[in-house]
Amino acid sequence: MGLKDRFAGRARAGLATMAAVTVVLYVIEAVNMATAGLLTADFGIRPRDPSSLPDIATAPLVHDASSWNHLLANTLPLVVFGFLAFLAGLRQFLTAVALSWISSGIGVWLFGGSAFGPPTVTVGASGVIFGLFGFLLVRGFLNRSWGQVLLAVVLFLAYGSVLLGVLPTVGRGISWQAHLFGLVGGVLAAVFWGEAISPCKGSPR
Repeated sequence: MGLKDRFAGRARAGLATMAAVTVVLYVIEAVNMATAGLLTADFGIRPRDPSSLPDIATAPLVHDASSWNHLLANTLPLVVFGFLAFLAGLRQFLTAVALSWISSGIGVWLFGGSAFGPPTVTVGASGVIFGLFGFLLVRGFLNRSWGQVLLAVVLFLAYGSVLLGVLPTVGRGISWQAHLFGLVGGVLAAVFWGEAISPCKGSPR
């Protein structure tokens, strides 16, 4: 299979994957809204609560049940960043998602909320989104791909302002911890794959 055909195949698979992910998220949100936030309460992360550790695996799938705004705000960047990461190959995409997902969840569980305030519950795919963004920004510099560097520059110009979301001053009700640690996870994924492909100057499938 030629390079052009392989790229086209990845593009089709990436679009199908992100379309399926989007449908799943909207179905979950509809159920969450219909049950008045039951999924948020049951599957969101409650910081430093040992019983909530399994919720690290589920929190990114759930969004605020009070309106569609939370999920709507996350949809476009998730689809764009997810699709672009998928073009690098399924294994790189899954690595970036997994490390962003886990790192974001652990960061929220350890440092989310306030030790002196009321209990908080964190949900949403923002941590994964920041992780995919970090992956796309860093990987080209690590594996010396000028095409990926150019893409990183374009993405930074278009979306760079969202990086302010990693600051504690981002705003009330927004988990900067999820953003920051998700970003860290994405950068770690880029470092991993940069190390994996740089010796042979190739591109893994």
